[in-house]
Amino acid sequence: MKLNQTVTYFIMKGLSDDPELQAPIFVLVLLIYLIVLLGNMGLLLLICLESHLHTPMYFFLGNLSIVDMTSCTITLHKILLTFITGDNKVPYLTYLVKLYLFQAVVALEVLVLTTMSYDRYVAICRPLNYKTIMNYKICLLLASFCWLFSFLHCIPQISAAFEISCFTTNVIDHFFCDLVPFMEIVCPHSLKMLRLITNTEGLLVYNIIPFSLTVTSYIFIIIAIMKIRTSIGRRKAFYTCSSHLIVNTLLYTSFILQYYIPSNFVGSKKIFSLFNTVILSLLNPFLYSIRNEDIKIAFKRRIGKFKSNTFGHIVANVIGVRKEI
Repeated sequence: MKLNQTVTYFIMKGLSDDPELQAPIFVLVLLIYLIVLLGNMGLLLLICLESHLHTPMYFFLGNLSIVDMTSCTITLHKILLTFITGDNKVPYLTYLVKLYLFQAVVALEVLVLTTMSYDRYVAICRPLNYKTIMNYKICLLLASFCWLFSFLHCIPQISAAFEISCFTTNVIDHFFCDLVPFMEIVCPHSLKMLRLITNTEGLLVYNIIPFSLTVTSYIFIIIAIMKIRTSIGRRKAFYTCSSHLIVNTLLYTSFILQYYIPSNFVGSKKIFSLFNTVILSLLNPFLYSIRNEDIKIAFKRRIGKFKSNTFGHIVANVIGVRKEI
């Protein structure tokens, strides 16, 4: 394959090359995107409005909702724009900017989930000191660290990517600006520094450190739960962190399948990219809502207030009209 020294734009192949599938894919992607926005925005609004949800757990869950909406916007908007405009080209600089944002958001999601595992550890293993340890200042510091570190840590990767000018092709077989498909088209002799940074700093931030901290937290959580004498108490304690455990299991499984298993063993990695970046964002608000009594109660209360206010408004208007008559 001929080496190209002057790439000014990349061509994104999207989810499928089949013209007949473009319309169904557009409809499906648009529907998923709207559900992600509505689900996470609804959960975030509920957390903001209900005072009894102003706790560390829901504070970090609100951060996760913002991350999910941002991640979906970054990954899906190109598919939607390509169908509307017919243009599947991405300028070189734009690709790197989007790559930076995506890398930062993925790191942010991992760090927020890791912080949530620490919050669950404190809540179950040290319940008497929970409010003291997870106070407002600590939560704010932890959230600020997650956001700041996420957007700083991927600067070396993007800086190394900026230095690359040799590509085997300008066609990227993916549907958003990700690092792995970008590295696949870079000339081998230009890839050394980017691969070194990715395999060290990137691997530590995305996988080793967060995964180790999460596993450590859950080891202590499981030990604490096993010490609870009653089965009802054990079930209740485990139920409070079950949604978070499910999300972490799905996330790290998709990471392994997407980045560390050869394609010939698992087929197209676009499917795992879609699951990792979109389906999890779709599932998160529902997993935390369906399996959480506080969210259910808050939602029913808001629906009740909305109905009563609407009914009251209608009645007031009817009475007003009758008085005028």
